[in-house]
Amino acid sequence: MDSFEMISPREFTGILNRGELEDALVIDVRERMEWEYYHLEESILIPMNTIPGNLDQLPRDRKLYIICAHGVRSANVCYFLQEQGYEDVINVEGGMAAVAMLRGFQYD
Repeated sequence: MDSFEMISPREFTGILNRGELEDALVIDVRERMEWEYYHLEESILIPMNTIPGNLDQLPRDRKLYIICAHGVRSANVCYFLQEQGYEDVINVEGGMAAVAMLRGFQYD
């Protein structure tokens, strides 16, 4: 199996700021409590442990940016999605902590 793509928090934030998501989805795999504390308006919350039961919400024909708090859970979700046949999954390195810092918010 090929390794999934990674994107730096700076590059990902640039895509968001420039409105260049196009038809891509941002999937936040943190828990609801983390989401309520701070999240991206562009993202959809699907906690990591619920991903297997929610594959119907994840289109196979669109780019999926996967984000969590620091990049570990999102990496695991990327591996899982690849095993399920998803080809265009991208892990956001550093997760919300890194993205928040670039946006001027102290996440943790």
